[in-house]
Amino acid sequence: MNFILKPLRVLYVVYAAIIFLGIMFLILPPIFLASLLGKERGGNIIFYFLRFWAHVWFPMAGMWVSRKYLAEEDDKPCIYVVNHRSYLDAAIAVKVMRLPFRPLGKVEMSKIPFFGFIYKNSVVAVDRSNAPARARSVREMMSALKAGISILMFPEGTTNESNQPLRPFHNGAFRMAIEMQIPLKPVLYLDAGERLPHKGPMHLSPGKCRVVFLPAVPVEGLTLDDINTLKQQVYDIMDTALRQYHHYPTLQQVG
Repeated sequence: MNFILKPLRVLYVVYAAIIFLGIMFLILPPIFLASLLGKERGGNIIFYFLRFWAHVWFPMAGMWVSRKYLAEEDDKPCIYVVNHRSYLDAAIAVKVMRLPFRPLGKVEMSKIPFFGFIYKNSVVAVDRSNAPARARSVREMMSALKAGISILMFPEGTTNESNQPLRPFHNGAFRMAIEMQIPLKPVLYLDAGERLPHKGPMHLSPGKCRVVFLPAVPVEGLTLDDINTLKQQVYDIMDTALRQYHHYPTLQQVG
């Protein structure tokens, strides 16, 4: 049976890649023009083109993205904290997150030809190996929050390749939430790891992409002394919710 499925999978991946690149090159000229308007205003406009890309690519690639809200929606700026299972996560964010927002992303991605130009004009890039660069990223995120732009962060720091719901969280999102007194909104991407697993792009597959928005976690009155408590609280909320949708061998503790 594999001798039939393997060629079909290759054809599907090639087809999905062609559509991906085709739409990307289509929106590249208006994104270039929007980038001339500056990081804030231009970045907000860029995301409307990226949302167009996502709305076209996902259904054409046979992926059905659904949203479930376990709390009332509001348009107040926040810090989204999302589990990170796949390189598909960023594309899902473009499709489902309320605009305007900015994701925090690795600076290395900005070096990819063509895509890198879109990337560096639509994310807050961070170089974790460089302390001054990390400080600039924090200032950029704080500036965005003050301007009413939400921030999306993957608190695990990298994609989770374990057999557990989550990797241990870093402090960044929780420190910023307390310093800015901005609520945290946990979000679950339930199927991204199945649509595009770590085995590589040749394992991309069509199917469902469920997104669950959990109730916001307020931070009013918290101080920096409460970072670890807040981090553990959000970790437990997301871990418990993820276990309601998937089976995992054992419970992982935050390190």
